Amino acid sequence: MKPFKNLEKKCKDFTSRLEEDFSNSTSIDLNELDSKKTVLVIMDMINGFAKKGSLMDKRITELIPGIVKLQKEMIKEDFEVLAFADYHDEESPEFNSFPKHCLADSEESEIIDEIKEIGGYQLIHKNSTNGFFAPKFQEWFSKNQDKDTYILVGDCTDICIMEFGLTIKAYFDQINRNVDVIVFKDLVDTYDLGAHDGDIINLAAMHIMQNAGIKIVSNIK
Repeated sequence: MKPFKNLEKKCKDFTSRLEEDFSNSTSIDLNELDSKKTVLVIMDMINGFAKKGSLMDKRITELIPGIVKLQKEMIKEDFEVLAFADYHDEESPEFNSFPKHCLADSEESEIIDEIKEIGGYQLIHKNSTNGFFAPKFQEWFSKNQDKDTYILVGDCTDICIMEFGLTIKAYFDQINRNVDVIVFKDLVDTYDLGAHDGDIINLAAMHIMQNAGIKIVSNIK
């Protein structure tokens, strides 16, 4: 591999540009969305990432108030809500890449109480980082091909959010369907761990999604 040239300056310029771009993101008015064709996807707001366990991170905990507020408002206006939850088998190959976490039927795999108390969502368990392939989502998806707007919030921006967003966008591109995939930048985040700097990785993931046609917005009006 060739040595990187001026990497520090490039990284600084890159992150500064993205911060400026995303700080100017627009908001969305729920009244402009069709509640029958729009779905809110809450990704992995579970105890194992927001409250306890080997992969818990305070950055995810801090998302709770904003996501709960959005959940309340969208349920009030009769939008459909899907809540994905990591739910792993003991033999999950994912444990080759990450510490053991969110085992099936464990407290870690449960949706956080704040979201449970509001309710109004369909729970979807997933055994991989990409919820698109979860059997229960595929069942729902086959019956809801009329949906044309997917709003994504939760964690982690660079893993489960990005994989789901890119996959569902690519699916509809393949069949020539114009579908909006929207990420609320204030309601997604990732973790800090060693070289995985949460601020930088979060920005980079949103940049990748935006380049793929996913809309990055600030929040709702």
